[in-house]
Amino acid sequence: MNKKLKLDIDAAMKNDPAARTRFEVRFTYSGIKALIMYRRANFFYRHGFKFLARVISQSAKRKTGIEIHPAATIAPGVFIDHGEGVVIGETAVVEEGVVIYQGVTLGGTGKDKGKKRHPTVKKGSVISAGAKVLGGITVGEYCKIGASSVVLQDVPPYSTVVGIPGKVIKMNGVRVEQDLEQDKRDPVLDEINLLKQKIQELEERIEKNETL
Repeated sequence: MNKKLKLDIDAAMKNDPAARTRFEVRFTYSGIKALIMYRRANFFYRHGFKFLARVISQSAKRKTGIEIHPAATIAPGVFIDHGEGVVIGETAVVEEGVVIYQGVTLGGTGKDKGKKRHPTVKKGSVISAGAKVLGGITVGEYCKIGASSVVLQDVPPYSTVVGIPGKVIKMNGVRVEQDLEQDKRDPVLDEINLLKQKIQELEERIEKNETL
């Protein structure tokens, strides 16, 4: 057993109370299978075999329900629990000791440009079920992101974040309430306001022509 796989299994044994034996974890846990296939795909990706890498990653998605881009950076000792619906983007970085639950997205916003479009999740953090962490942001060490939260800005270390948009409710064990200065604009509302403005301009032009 290679060192990276050993550390991944160690993480599963540590974080899952239902884990009984290392043998069971190795051969039945979808998160372990996804990480094994990711590391294989990542090897080929880094050595220029990008098509083969994508074939492996898509095969892993079909088998496990977990989609990890072969270019992502995932340290040994990460635990993906259950894992169905987990998506980890191309430039995402996941450090050791991170726990990721089902339905989590470490993705882009669609607005980001440049090389870093996906999050960095620092060591020891927990990303709960359904959470969306988007953009080239950083989730600090030992953070907890609540279930179904949406995080678009950096999160300070040792913080607990909940809600849409995400708010820090605890930092260093002390309760607080701090906005993460998320982008709160509603694109649909922006479009409606723009249409209203254009209609008003047209009405003014029509009214001016009628008075001439």
